[in-house]
Amino acid sequence: MKAGRTPVWQAIAGALRGDLSEGRYAPGDKLPTEAALAARFGVNRHTVRHALSRLVDEGLVYTRRGAGAFVAATPADYPIGRRVRFHDNLLAAGRRPDKIVLDVERRAATEGEAHALRLVPGAQVCVYHGLSLADAQPVAVFESVFPLDRLPGIDAALTEVSSVTEALRRCGVPDYTRASTRLTAVRADATQALHLACREGDPLLRSTGVNVDGAGVPVEYGRTWFAGDRITLTLES
Repeated sequence: MKAGRTPVWQAIAGALRGDLSEGRYAPGDKLPTEAALAARFGVNRHTVRHALSRLVDEGLVYTRRGAGAFVAATPADYPIGRRVRFHDNLLAAGRRPDKIVLDVERRAATEGEAHALRLVPGAQVCVYHGLSLADAQPVAVFESVFPLDRLPGIDAALTEVSSVTEALRRCGVPDYTRASTRLTAVRADATQALHLACREGDPLLRSTGVNVDGAGVPVEYGRTWFAGDRITLTLES
């Protein structure tokens, strides 16, 4: 009796797995397009997509809608202490940091936000939504809330520079430190999964924190949802 033939998509996944193990593509590198891979293996794009899906399931590759497939990197160390700086933390870990601004809006503070920022209920705040990347790979989505009465113009500054540290400096806060941090394990919702190129329900680690200025006055209340397989959080005293 003849042995069953290996499905073509499995053979393609194996070939790409070999490419990765031999170092033909480094972490963060973009793989050839589906069209290019289909031409290489003499198959249609659906078969290539099936093979890439298997590599995604294995954690070897991740995809970004409209951008393509990328080689997954090993988790980056990300220290959380009194001085949390996304850009500096990733550079120290040997990664290339980047941010994508998703939205900057003004609205009334929720009860929880007002409490964290020591505001009166309904006070106006600036909310900054963004996506953090390491070596072009999405690693976290975040939401930062700033008190507009203390930081007039913070929304315009964030739109111009994207860096929280620089935006706060422009608004008269030369330095800030973390006053509190709370870590919680959660599941990715549909929107978070889309941004992080993962599956809905995948594990995320949510960090909730308050940053204060030199006088101890809150200037930022933030929540960040880290992809659990791409970031290793370390707590510093």
